[in-house]
Amino acid sequence: MRALEVFLVFLRLGLSSFGGPVAHLGYFRTEFVARHGWLSEDGYADLVALAQFLPGPASSQTGLAVGLLRAGWPGALAAWLGFTLPSAALMVAFALGITRMGEVGGAGWLLGLKVAAVAVVAQAVAGMWGQLVTDRLRAGLALGVAAALVVWPGAGWQVGALVVCALVGWRFLRGQASAQGHLPAVPVSRRVGLALLTACGALLLLLPLLATYGPGWALLDATFRAGALVFGGGHVVLPLLEAGFVPRFLDHETFVAGYGAANAVPGPLFTFATYLGAAQGALSPGAGALVATLGVFLPGALLMLGALPFWSALSALPAAGSALAGLNAGVVGLLLAALYAPVFTGGVRGPREFALALLAYAALSALKLPAWAVVLGCAVAGQLAL
Repeated sequence: MRALEVFLVFLRLGLSSFGGPVAHLGYFRTEFVARHGWLSEDGYADLVALAQFLPGPASSQTGLAVGLLRAGWPGALAAWLGFTLPSAALMVAFALGITRMGEVGGAGWLLGLKVAAVAVVAQAVAGMWGQLVTDRLRAGLALGVAAALVVWPGAGWQVGALVVCALVGWRFLRGQASAQGHLPAVPVSRRVGLALLTACGALLLLLPLLATYGPGWALLDATFRAGALVFGGGHVVLPLLEAGFVPRFLDHETFVAGYGAANAVPGPLFTFATYLGAAQGALSPGAGALVATLGVFLPGALLMLGALPFWSALSALPAAGSALAGLNAGVVGLLLAALYAPVFTGGVRGPREFALALLAYAALSALKLPAWAVVLGCAVAGQLAL
């Protein structure tokens, strides 16, 4: 019965939670701390801290943990399904519609969506820089990774650069850990947690090798890698998904159209991958949507559920905090490189597009407008002026 309760609560949130991961976390606090009392303020804060510590979709990972603490493993699954199903279903429907529209490459609204993507990703990178790049060493790591990946793009270089950053952080960035002391007891043993973390690492290494055996494996590899390498979730997953899907599975125009739709629906923005799986032509829409959805959410789930039994002890280890500090700086550099290509190069063709991108960035950063409103405004502006 508790699992059904969890599902119904998260289904309501999945139908009504607009605004991206930060807004989702606010909705969650109201629901689970203030309204239902499932968690204390401190307990909820610890879950959010762990979600921010790990790569993946922070709001979905927090929801998984809430469901686990409330109703065990069935509760974790119920929480994910309830929160994810509404937006996933809407994104599949949009994908089926867009594939029947034929060629949309010259549409003004689509050009506006490309410009909106530049502003949204730029804001995400700027925010991550302010939080994660706080000294000269981390700035050097971020800019060095960005420079390297602009010249040598590719998944292998990405993983290698992040490993180097983690090692540099472990060696030279001491004292970056922050103690956490309010995490509730979780129904996951350390042995199971270690198995989940090991499975995540093994899949990250093995899937690029399996990707050569067919489009299904390649689709799983592209979405799993995007979900495993993004800190902060939400809009920052855009460039990694684009690198994995364009032009191998679909064209840039179809990709950007789905990004606009993802900003207009409630629930996790990671269901953008659901759209991509349904819109690609190598597998059937249903199979592609299922593989892409599982692929993009699986690494975050494995990391969150695997790390929960270790979080209190792990967060207090200076070595872990130091390695994470270097890794985070490297991720900022990775996304900075992706902001240039393919996001900026694909969206800004001349002075009009650049001017619209600047206005969109100002609307996001100075006026604090929600991303969906800026995306919609850019689509209208693109249809009228581009």
